[in-house]
Amino acid sequence: MMTVEVEQVNILDRLRSGDLIRLNDPEYYRISEVVDRTIKLSRLLNTATDINSIRALLSEIIGARIDESTTIFAPFHTNFGKFTSIGKNVFINHACSFLDMGGITIEDDVLIGPRVNLVTENHPLDPVDRRALLTKPIVIKRNAWIGAGATILPGVTIGENAVVAAGAVVSKDVAPNSVVGGVPAKFIKNI
Repeated sequence: MMTVEVEQVNILDRLRSGDLIRLNDPEYYRISEVVDRTIKLSRLLNTATDINSIRALLSEIIGARIDESTTIFAPFHTNFGKFTSIGKNVFINHACSFLDMGGITIEDDVLIGPRVNLVTENHPLDPVDRRALLTKPIVIKRNAWIGAGATILPGVTIGENAVVAAGAVVSKDVAPNSVVGGVPAKFIKNI
């Protein structure tokens, strides 16, 4: 009888692909290592005194160079950072929070208002498994504008040129060239 060895996909790939990740996973330490590193770098980022330092520190957190046309204001919060991608000519205002274990993609020319929350992480409803992680990516397409205090939930794509009104909670995709608002966010008009 022949034995076939099955190679297990590492936990970071499983996390990004939306697999259920439990705290007792033997590779969970790899997530904790990234989180610990991000916490240390975030502390430096949030005490930086100029835009270039903030950009450099966030580049280190996400593991990719952020273009000098992009501006991020501190404070900026992320729990992971490794799965965030930020395009050119992006503006991210004060006090935003990016929970990116499921992946956050921000394309070019996006505006993000103050106190915006991008949340790619969720938990199962079953109380027995509630502490496990479920992730889905967020994609914000070119030239979108996310208003102050808006929250974008896991699995949502914001279409090109779309506008999310201040304070909205977005749980479904937003069509290109449209405006949504409210809790939960609903279509308001086309642009």
